Amino acid sequence: MAEIKLNAEVRTEFGKGAARRTRRASLVPAVIYGHGAESVHITLPGHELQLALRTANVLIGLEVDGKDVLVIPKAVQRNALKGNIEHVDLLTVKRGEKVNVEIAVHVEGELAPGANLLEYVQNTLLVEAEATHIPESVTVSIAGLDAGDSILAKDIPLPKGSVLAGDEDAVVLQIVSAQAEEPTAEAAEAEAAEA
Repeated sequence: MAEIKLNAEVRTEFGKGAARRTRRASLVPAVIYGHGAESVHITLPGHELQLALRTANVLIGLEVDGKDVLVIPKAVQRNALKGNIEHVDLLTVKRGEKVNVEIAVHVEGELAPGANLLEYVQNTLLVEAEATHIPESVTVSIAGLDAGDSILAKDIPLPKGSVLAGDEDAVVLQIVSAQAEEPTAEAAEAEAAEA
C-alpha cells in the first residue's frame, strides 16, 4: 500500500468554537496517539484527507513540527447530514510493526442454481498485518454453495503476511434459502379461475 503524505499543524485551540473555526478554514481537527507517547492535537487539510480516506486503512505520512510521523486512521467522525469529516483519531505506527485492522470481505462466483440468497454476517475481517503492508480486502469464492452452507473466518484465504486476529470460528457469510411469498387473495382467485 502506498504512503500518502500530508502536512499537519499542531493545534493550540480546543473546544467546539475552535473546532468550528478550524472546519470553516477547510481543515479537520485530529489527534495522534500511540506507543505510550502523549497525544498530539493537529489539523489536517480537509480535501486531501477526504481523498486519502477513500482507501481503507490508508498509511499516512505526516510532518508535524519538523518530525515525520507514520499513522493509520483508527476512528473517523463524519457529519451525519453532509458526510464531511469532522474529526479523525490517528494511530502512530512504525515500519515493520504489526497492527490489527479490519479489512473488507468481497465475494466472487455464482451460487448453486435455485432461489438462494447470500447473507453477509460480517462485512469485514479482523486481521493482523504489518503496518506498511495492510491488505485492502479479501476475496471469497461462493461458487456452487447451496442453502445451509456457510463460510467461517478460518476458511477465508488471507494475503501473504496477514493472519486472522479475530474469532476463527465466526461465520462471515451464509447461504439461506429464499422465502416464497404467500399468494395474495387476488392471485389465489386468478389461479383458481385459470384452473
